[in-house]
Amino acid sequence: MTLLALLRHGPTEWNTMRRLQGRVDLPLSTAGQVYVSRWRLPAEVAGFAWVSRPLRRARETAELLGLKDAAVVRALTETDWGEWEGKTLAELRALDAAAVAAAEAKGLDFRPPGGESAREVQKRLTPWLARVAAAGVATGAITHKGVIRATFALATGWAMTSKPPVRLEWDAVHLFRLAADGTPAVARLNVPLESA
Repeated sequence: MTLLALLRHGPTEWNTMRRLQGRVDLPLSTAGQVYVSRWRLPAEVAGFAWVSRPLRRARETAELLGLKDAAVVRALTETDWGEWEGKTLAELRALDAAAVAAAEAKGLDFRPPGGESAREVQKRLTPWLARVAAAGVATGAITHKGVIRATFALATGWAMTSKPPVRLEWDAVHLFRLAADGTPAVARLNVPLESA
């Protein structure tokens, strides 16, 4: 078994406004930079090889954590929100609550117009997970909420049609064990970050 640690990037202005944020390349907000600068990785991930997504918010988080040499992995790209990018769920529900509810009921197969489903995120993650498992090197990734949720769903069988079986904290590390083929299993969720 190979350990995989996933950590979501720090907050951006759109996170604060609760806007759907996928492929848009926003930096951390000023408050987000201050917040992340206080984070320290927990002892459980000491010695891990770290990778990051190339979007600014992930790269900046990696740099503030002292992971300046984190390799870029495109499979860790956030979910593509298509036409819903930049909107809030409240705005979308105000336009057509029934359509939003019907879309959300699809769980893993929910795809916003012009966007990507969680199942599609899983399909692009699976080959990378297999490569990490084959390398046998404990790996950490600075990534995005959609990627972490997709991995969690793979590990638990959660269909995303209801609330997750465990509430995931977004300022914590989530540890998974990868089988030889890359299939994830939960090792430990919500591992707290240490504060400076």
